[in-house]
Amino acid sequence: MRAFLAALWRGLDGLRKVLHLIVLLVIFGAAFGVLLSGAARIPSRAALLIEPEGQLVEQLSGDPLTRALEAARGERRRETLLWDLTDSIRAAATDRRIPAIALDLDKFDGGTQPSLEELARALQEFRATGKKVVAYGDELDQESYYLAAQADETYLDPLGFVLIDGYDRYRLYLKEALDKLGVDINVFRVGEFKSAVETYTRTNMSPEDREESRAYLGVLWSSYQEAIVHARKLAPDAVAKYVEGLAKTVPAAGGNAAHVALEAGLVSGMKTQLEVEKRLSALVGEDKSTGSFRAVSVADYLGYAQAQRKLRASGKPHVGVVVASGEILDGDQPPGTIGGDSTARLIRQARLDSDIKALVLRVDSPGGSVTASEEIYRELKALRTAGKPVVVSMSGYAASGGYYISAPADEIWASPATITGSIGIFAIIPTVDRTLGKVGVSVDGVGTTALSGQLRIDRPLGAEARALLQSQIERGYDEFLERVSSGRKKSRADIDAIAQGHVWAGTDAQRLGLVDHLGSFDEAVKAAAHRARLSDYAPEFIEPELTWTQQLALSFRMQMVRLFFRASADQLALERLAERLDPIAREVGRLSRFSAPNRVYAYCFCEVR
Repeated sequence: MRAFLAALWRGLDGLRKVLHLIVLLVIFGAAFGVLLSGAARIPSRAALLIEPEGQLVEQLSGDPLTRALEAARGERRRETLLWDLTDSIRAAATDRRIPAIALDLDKFDGGTQPSLEELARALQEFRATGKKVVAYGDELDQESYYLAAQADETYLDPLGFVLIDGYDRYRLYLKEALDKLGVDINVFRVGEFKSAVETYTRTNMSPEDREESRAYLGVLWSSYQEAIVHARKLAPDAVAKYVEGLAKTVPAAGGNAAHVALEAGLVSGMKTQLEVEKRLSALVGEDKSTGSFRAVSVADYLGYAQAQRKLRASGKPHVGVVVASGEILDGDQPPGTIGGDSTARLIRQARLDSDIKALVLRVDSPGGSVTASEEIYRELKALRTAGKPVVVSMSGYAASGGYYISAPADEIWASPATITGSIGIFAIIPTVDRTLGKVGVSVDGVGTTALSGQLRIDRPLGAEARALLQSQIERGYDEFLERVSSGRKKSRADIDAIAQGHVWAGTDAQRLGLVDHLGSFDEAVKAAAHRARLSDYAPEFIEPELTWTQQLALSFRMQMVRLFFRASADQLALERLAERLDPIAREVGRLSRFSAPNRVYAYCFCEVR
C-alpha cells in the first residue's frame, strides 16, 4: 500500500509539473503572439502619419508601465515625445516607401517654441529631399499653426479658424485668499527681480516682474513671427496685421474665419478632412480597407526609425545626451522631473562609459531645489575633469536651477526663444497659527533653546529663525554667483549685475554672455563632438534602464489589457474636470514642494502661454 501511495503521489506531482509547464507555455506563447502582432507593417508606399497628442515634450513624464496602462484604459495621451517625431521624420526622409508626411494637428495642445523649432527643422529637412508635407486641422491655434506653416500644403477646414493671439504671462495671486485663511507666508529671497514668490505675497504683478516679462515676451513674439513669415513666404508684418485685424476682418467676412486665414496667406486652401484624404491618396495611393490614404503611424514606424539610427551608430564613438526636463527635486525622481540623485547618476554613467567621448545636457527646466542642482553641478564638473567636454542645449526653459546646472558647461547653446537666467534664491515658510486661531486653537509650550519650536508650522516664525534663514539665502545666492562667474569666466560683479533673479530671453542672454550660441540641438551635439575631436560619431540618449516588466509593457499592443483597464466615460469626464482645475492645484502643489524649512530653491515662475 505504501508503494502504491508513493507511486500515486509521484504521478500527481508529475502531472502538476506538466500542467504548470503547459500554463507557462500558454502565457509566454500569448505574450510572444502579442509582441509579433505589434511589429510594424510598413506598406510599400505610404504617408508617415504624424498625429501629436497633448503637449510636445523633451521627456515623457512618469514610468513606461503607467503610461501603457493609461493608454490601455483609453485615456487621451497628454504628451508626445519630440525625439520620437524627429527620429521618424529623419528616417522617412531617406525611406523610398515614404514619399509624404501627413500632419494631423487636431489633437495637438502645443509646446514651447524651442521644441516646436526642433520639430519644424526636421520637417524642413524632409521637404528638402523633394518629398511633400501636407498639414491639416479643423482649428489651428498658435502652436499648432507654427507646425502647420512648415508644410508644402496647409489645409484648414472650411468651418475652422487660425487663432494666433501672441504670448502672455498671467499668474494666479493668492495673497488675499491666504490672508482670509489666516496663512502667513514668510519669504526669504535675494534678487530685485526674483518674482517667484510673488504669487503668494502680492495681489498683482510687481513693476519689476512686469518690466522683464514684457521684454522676453516681446522676443518670443518677434521670433514666432519671423518663423511664420519665413516658412509661408509672407511680408514681414503679415502675422501682426492678421492678429491685429481679426476683430474686424472676421465679422466683415460674416464670421468666415477660414476665408480670412486664406486671404492672409496663412493656409494653402480650405478642405474638409475627406478632401484632404483624397489629396493624400493622390500622393501615396488609397488604402482600400479604410477608404482613406495609405499611411503608417509614428507608433508603427518608430521601431524601424530607431533600428536605422542604431545601425548607423554601430561601432562609432558616442556623444552622450542626458535630458534634464521638469522641476529639479531632491533624490530619485521619475522621468519628466529632474532628480538630484537620478540625474547625477546618468551623468556619472556617461563619465564611466569609455564609448562616450562628450556629453550634451538638454535642459528644459524652470529650476527647483538648490541642493539637487548642486549635486548635478558637481557631477558635471567631475565629467569635465575626466576630460570629457560638456555642452548644454537649452530648450524652452533653463532658468534658476535650470541655469545653475548649465553653468559648468564648456559651451551653452540656446534658442532665441529660450527663457533663461533668473539667477536668484528664495525660501518660503508658511505658518498657520492665525488659521488655527480662527477656530479657537492655540499653541503654547516651552523649549530648551531660543530656536526650539521656531520652525513649527503652527507657530509664528521667530526672529532667530528669520535671521538664520536669510543668511542661508544670501550664502546660496553667493554660491550661485560663484558657479556662474566661474563657468562664464566673468567677474562676480559682472554676473551680479545681470542676475538679481532677472529673466532673459535667449537672444538677450547671448548678448549678456549667459549663452554662447543661438542654435539647435543638433548644432549643440556637433559642438560637443568638435570639442572631443570626433569627425564620425553618433548621439546616444542616456536613460534609466527599464525593468523587464516595463520593457514588456512598452512592447505590447495593449488590446488585451484594455479589456480589464478601460476607463468609463464618467471617469474620463472627471479627469477632464480635474485638468480644468489644474492651475490652482498646481500652485498649491508648488507651495507644498517649496516650503521645507531646511531647503532653499532656485525656481522661475515664468511659464508663457
